Amino acid sequence: FHWKDYRHHDQRKLMTLEAGEFIRRFLVHVLPDGFHRIRHYGFLANGCRASRLDLCRRLLDAPAPTPPLPAADYRERYRQLTGRAIDRCPCCGGHMVDLGALPRQPTIIVVAMWDSS
Repeated sequence: FHWKDYRHHDQRKLMTLEAGEFIRRFLVHVLPDGFHRIRHYGFLANGCRASRLDLCRRLLDAPAPTPPLPAADYRERYRQLTGRAIDRCPCCGGHMVDLGALPRQPTIIVVAMWDSS
């Protein structure tokens, strides 16, 4: 593979490695599960992120991102996905009213007892 040697004026060099060594060197940069990469410097640093991203967009002639749309209500999302209203009766088409949820029945655990005497 080719790599850039920053120590010698960004010279492009060729390196040959065994597959296991290449994978080991590559995986040194992969974070373990549950870890998050934190950017402390550069244009993604937290202190100046907004102004630097605006500068990057201007330099690249990139449009500003559109603000995200508000999340749709679950009723509206159901209507978009299925074409049916969730609050309409499938039989008569009348408007259904949510009266609440039925409480869950307590579970009964039966433990068998054996007399071993």
